[in-house]
Amino acid sequence: MEKKYLINTYGCQMNVHESEKIAGILESRGYIKTTDESVANVIVFNTCCIRENAENHAEGNIGMLKKLRLSRDDLLIAVCGCMTQQDGKAQALKKKFPFIDIIFGTHNLEEFGRLLDEKEHQKKTLIEVWDKEKAICESVTPSRTSYPNAWVNIMYGCNNFCTYCIVPYVRGRERSRNSNEIFNEVKSLICQGYKEITLLGQNVNSYGNDNENEISFPELLDKLATIEGKYRLRFMTSHPKDFTKELIEVMAKHKNICNLIHLPVQAGSNNVLQRMNRRYTAQDYIQKVELLHSLIPDCAISSDIMIGFPGETEQDFIDTINLVKKVKFNTAFTFVYSRRSGTKADLMDDQVPEDIKKDRIMRLVELQNNLTRESATPYLGKTIEILCEDYDDKKDLYQGRDEYGKMGYFKSNKNLIGEFVNIKITETAGVALVGEIVD
Repeated sequence: MEKKYLINTYGCQMNVHESEKIAGILESRGYIKTTDESVANVIVFNTCCIRENAENHAEGNIGMLKKLRLSRDDLLIAVCGCMTQQDGKAQALKKKFPFIDIIFGTHNLEEFGRLLDEKEHQKKTLIEVWDKEKAICESVTPSRTSYPNAWVNIMYGCNNFCTYCIVPYVRGRERSRNSNEIFNEVKSLICQGYKEITLLGQNVNSYGNDNENEISFPELLDKLATIEGKYRLRFMTSHPKDFTKELIEVMAKHKNICNLIHLPVQAGSNNVLQRMNRRYTAQDYIQKVELLHSLIPDCAISSDIMIGFPGETEQDFIDTINLVKKVKFNTAFTFVYSRRSGTKADLMDDQVPEDIKKDRIMRLVELQNNLTRESATPYLGKTIEILCEDYDDKKDLYQGRDEYGKMGYFKSNKNLIGEFVNIKITETAGVALVGEIVD
């Protein structure tokens, strides 16, 4: 009888890739993927606690499986990820959802196979959440789900301790992977036909800082860009305080490194940035953007922008608006500050009222949407290279992105997923592009 698994993933791209590793562990034990929870033998919730709504969403979905779990002895439910790594959270989950079978953390994700084996011999909930980060394990082969894109962790953890962020507490301190292991993984992916590799880390610019025998991130990127083949390299996330001229020069040197950088600014007010412990000023950020554009004039920038941080005044918000207008981000992930227990910002006594947050986020979103639409206008009539990633059934069109991250749609009589395609843009529909294939 076939054994089937289903993984529910919450949060960032880091979690998506870690779910690929969990899938790899399950598939090595003979499980096959399903999207139907009613026939799954193992259901895994890979959780996120960066934002409260992600945590609430996960708990709501776990609760909905109570009836199914109690009716089936052949179903196992496991919960892992950032949420379980919080102090006391694993025991709280066990108390709230006693039907959960296995609870494990981010630091011992690679132990999931062993935990599955141990669970066969006991009925009680199995909890194993390591409170300390361990050496990086290179033995798990991910079951990749995002062809022609592939995600490659180059480091784990974070040393920055931004006052709003719980990541350093649940993912531990920075640990860099061996550069040779990364090189071999990327080379293997390119040989397998993957066309876009995204390097992942909470702060990729810090790569190698924890090991004096390792190369720096610009050196790693330079090395990876020399691998033969037709492919793109991306990376995220870059912390502005560590964004250097050396890195920009490496980007400018290689055509296969995309001219798009995700550089979260978070706020345009120095007062807010200081309270966030971001360790740069708005002026520092703008200077680095100007340096980037002086060396790579057509480089696009995406960002994360938070409003409603404790103590944020109307003038602080206007400072953020002015920075957004000056930089003109290609795209930006805009969000309202959400309190997280265990962070310093949660203890600040000057929380911004919800009605003010709502007003400010609406104003910011309107501005950024206009800027994103403006960035699409120059595409009209141009021919661009798209990496075809998928087929949109609703639109009856193939879709893919250019190196700047713009999504383009086009018709084709044959399956072009995984191919680089030249399309001439005939329409800029909001943030998306529509075009026709050209030879």
